[in-house]
Amino acid sequence: MEISSGGGVTLEGVHASVAALDALDCEDSFLAAGVGVGAGVDVLQRRYELRLERLEVVKRLEAQLSAVKAGDVAEAVEIQHAMLAPDAPVHERTYAEMSAVEEIAGVLTISSGAAGAFVEQSRRVCSLPQVLEALAAGDLSWQHARIVADETEGLTPDGAAALVAHFFDPDAPNPARGAAPGQLVPSRLRVRVRGWRERHHPESLQKRHAKGVADRRMEYTPDRDGMAWISLRLPGDTACAIWNRTTATARGLQGPNEPRTLTQLRPDIAASLLLGTGTPAREAAAGEADGSTGEIGKVPTPRADVLVMVPVFSLLSVTDEPAVLDGLGPIPASMARKLVTDGADSFYRVLVDPRDGAPLEIGRTRYRLPETIKQWIRMRDGKCTFPGCSNRTPDNDTDHLTAWKHGGTTGTSNLAQLCPKHHRLKHNSQWKPDAGTSREPPGWTSPTGRHYNPEHPDPNPTLWPPGLFPMPAATHCVNACLEDLPPWEPDDPTLIDLNDLSPEDPVWAEFFTKPFVLSG
Repeated sequence: MEISSGGGVTLEGVHASVAALDALDCEDSFLAAGVGVGAGVDVLQRRYELRLERLEVVKRLEAQLSAVKAGDVAEAVEIQHAMLAPDAPVHERTYAEMSAVEEIAGVLTISSGAAGAFVEQSRRVCSLPQVLEALAAGDLSWQHARIVADETEGLTPDGAAALVAHFFDPDAPNPARGAAPGQLVPSRLRVRVRGWRERHHPESLQKRHAKGVADRRMEYTPDRDGMAWISLRLPGDTACAIWNRTTATARGLQGPNEPRTLTQLRPDIAASLLLGTGTPAREAAAGEADGSTGEIGKVPTPRADVLVMVPVFSLLSVTDEPAVLDGLGPIPASMARKLVTDGADSFYRVLVDPRDGAPLEIGRTRYRLPETIKQWIRMRDGKCTFPGCSNRTPDNDTDHLTAWKHGGTTGTSNLAQLCPKHHRLKHNSQWKPDAGTSREPPGWTSPTGRHYNPEHPDPNPTLWPPGLFPMPAATHCVNACLEDLPPWEPDDPTLIDLNDLSPEDPVWAEFFTKPFVLSG
């Protein structure tokens, strides 16, 4: 579908989608009437497949109409302004736009507030040509387009263009890999786009996090049927630790005599701990183990019960490159360093490619999974690998894609995360996973032959500090963290220009390719 010269969207694609829908409807009518059905045709199977094909066309048509709608809304307001004299005062332009918004609200039968928000969203989407083109082609939904447009807020025009190019232009430097934006469920697309934005925002994540910490709060919202919501806005590491601790405790309480589901147990445990009505035995033991004092108002440093990938330079305070907290996303370097110094029980050193930030392979030949491989798979996949699933690591199994009894190996290329629901589905249906790789989780093929590309993590090359750095001392500092070596005393320290190094240099493998993954 082409973008018209006025910025709107032509209807060619809409007409094509309607024609495709008519053709599928005709075929279904013939099948229902038994007209022209071949001897070897499974009518019910084909009618089932037709329903899925029609859903695909309807999805594309809805996206195309959304592009037309957004273009018309944005242009309507622009034309209203164009009808004014070039030197019209500000108040006339303000009222002209207000009038156009109210007209749009009446036509669409929505509130004026909703119409104003829709006008702003339409302008943002239309200001991003690659996003509008993908929407007009039916390659992504309005919700996807709005997410991308929303995440460009606060970025410079060049920054917004770079964000869009990363996800929509395969020729961009270090483009996003794996599933295209429109192939991800909206919540997963927001995670990926927000992760890129956090790393490239003109204001450092540390500064923005400091503002967010000052805005921490608890909110209470009454609900129907005698229920209510309690919400906490907390630093990400604390919130993540709370979620994982309640989940672990809930799983420990489950059993044949426990009728409550995991979803029901989590709030019961949280309420019990907050109100002091009782502390599960496992929680009491965990409190002693993690050094919690129970002092009111004092938040203990979360133990490292999730993976945190910390770039070496950030760990050494040479740069403020964000780390990545499993289950949350980018976190400030200061938060990662605090987790390392105050909350870490153990380190896992994981080799990554410094050119693109992707992890490299490790291998095992045993069936039983060593803890390091489990942590590696958690880091590589980030969540359940089934299409559209957002279940994070605390609830997931590490599954052999090809069963051990069928010749499958215990290596990262034959392992993937699956939540319990999709683990059971894999073994009781015709959903088939692809082979994974050391860097990429598996894609999936549905029983009707539709293939779903994997949702790749979106790593970025490590940020290098500018200028010179005492490399031997730094290398020893990294190894001392890992191996508890005695203090290093250089006889003749040298300075190495980081920009002169290459992947072929031995120092590269010793220093640049070793960020830390900590886990408790």
